[in-house]
Amino acid sequence: MSTDAHALSRPGNYLRQHRMRVSLWIAVVEGFLVIVPPHVIPKLAVYVLAGIALAFWFLVARNYRSNTGRQTSWIFAASQALAVLVPIVWAITKLVVAIAIVAVIAAVALYFLFSERNKP
Repeated sequence: MSTDAHALSRPGNYLRQHRMRVSLWIAVVEGFLVIVPPHVIPKLAVYVLAGIALAFWFLVARNYRSNTGRQTSWIFAASQALAVLVPIVWAITKLVVAIAIVAVIAAVALYFLFSERNKP
C-alpha cells in the first residue's frame, strides 16, 4: 500500500477532501426540514445551533490536534452556517415573488382602467 493510499484511508483526510460536499448535503436536508411543513425543525433552533457551532469552531475546535476532530467540527460549523441561509433565502424569495405578483396585478388593473373608454 502506498503512502497516498494510506493517507486517504484516514478518516480526517477523507473528511477534509469531502467536507464541502458533506456540509452542503447536511444543510440541504436540514433546510428542507425547516421550510417544508410540518416544520420538523424550528427556525430558532437552526439559528441557535449555528451560533453554537460557529462559536465552538472559532473558540475551541480550530486548535484540535486531531485532524478528524478538526474536520468534523468544521463540517458541523459550515453546515450550520449554510443551514441558516435556507430559511432566510426562502423568506426573501417568497417576499420578492409576492411583491412581483402584486405589481403585475396592479399593472393589469391600471391597464384596464386607463384603456376603458368613457361610456355615456
